[in-house]
Amino acid sequence: MSLKTPVKNLKATERGINQNLFLVTVGVTIVAMIMMTVAFFSRGAFPPDKMSMFYLGVVIVYSFHKELLRWLGEDHVERQGEYFVYGWIGLTTSLYVLDFITRGYFSLSPHGEKLFALREIASLTVEILIIFVLTRGLKILKVIWEHRA
Repeated sequence: MSLKTPVKNLKATERGINQNLFLVTVGVTIVAMIMMTVAFFSRGAFPPDKMSMFYLGVVIVYSFHKELLRWLGEDHVERQGEYFVYGWIGLTTSLYVLDFITRGYFSLSPHGEKLFALREIASLTVEILIIFVLTRGLKILKVIWEHRA
């Protein structure tokens, strides 16, 4: 049996895993966005979500698994991860604009206490952007590596 068959089987298995990881990441993204948006609009009635670290872990696993597929020689690795970046940028920008238009209404509790939901959403968005840039960097390294060989 040639080496191509095990590699081909490995690619097929990993491709299936990556599709499942994408669906899991979509689900967790939707939950995280809803929880963070509710925390923002509730003005302190809901506690800040505590799933940012978990969410980042899910995104990192999905992103780097996708890059591993690329390094395995997978010809067609879909660029679905960009949707997470666009979604977070859109949500964060919208909430900042809304908070600006309302003169900081959603940044203060009904008792006048400073709230940090928007800052937490912005921090998570920047972290998602960093993951995106790192995975793009890995793709660029792969292209450079292939052209040198």
